[in-house]
Amino acid sequence: MAKPVLLESAHAVGVFDSGVGGLSVLKAMLNHLPAERFQFVADERHLPYGDKPQHEITDRVLTLSNWLRNQGCKAMVMACNTATAAGANQARAAHANWPIVGIEPAVKPASMLTKTGVVGILATTNTVASERFKALVERFDPMAKVIAHPCPGLVELIEQSPMPEPAIEALLKPMVAELLQKQADVIVLGCTHYPFVAHLISKLAGPGVAVIETGLPVAKQLKTRLESERLLNMGNEHVPLLERVSFFTTGQPESFKTKLVNLLGSDWRNAHVQQLDV
Repeated sequence: MAKPVLLESAHAVGVFDSGVGGLSVLKAMLNHLPAERFQFVADERHLPYGDKPQHEITDRVLTLSNWLRNQGCKAMVMACNTATAAGANQARAAHANWPIVGIEPAVKPASMLTKTGVVGILATTNTVASERFKALVERFDPMAKVIAHPCPGLVELIEQSPMPEPAIEALLKPMVAELLQKQADVIVLGCTHYPFVAHLISKLAGPGVAVIETGLPVAKQLKTRLESERLLNMGNEHVPLLERVSFFTTGQPESFKTKLVNLLGSDWRNAHVQQLDV
């Protein structure tokens, strides 16, 4: 017999990323969906996804989605642009009738915002090279010229704790300068790690350039999907923050916890991070 919808709505939403980048999406979802609980997996043993062969990323997507579904999660958020590009279609095919929300660069809002008609995107090498990304760019090509710039090495620097901001700024400086030279007045952050260095990108780009991330749009899309499936949790909205998220890493729990506190703040200093071997 199928489980009652009310029981399923109380289940957690599964979320995964290659590392801490997905925390930028988790933060938006915690704020936008105050009654929801989450299981967050950081696949740090396989970090970074951005320069790996596509078939390896697809394999990780299927492995982690299987694990999250077996945990009883009512839906899944792929809080990783590279993973979405490489494995979203395969995950949806493997898990029919299970809400899966992916993430892709915010080209549409950027194309509506630009005044010069040029949009810059900073993303991983694999995201820029993917067929899914190329199709996205072509869809909005009449509205704006889209210039994508891969950022090899940036995810690894953001994953360091504390983040080496001078090294990150030095890496980003020529990339941002190239986008500005080509008249981009909107820069889209095409990787969930990048919002943690948005302040540096804004500093390099200057006040006339908008910097767009995708955490809130993903949170809104998740809410829409949960509502349509009658899975939105309508329960208590005053659950303590630490009780709303279960953290797992395929890497080192203490290292992940240090990054978690550095990136999301001291509210998480008592978070429990479990080792995951999948």
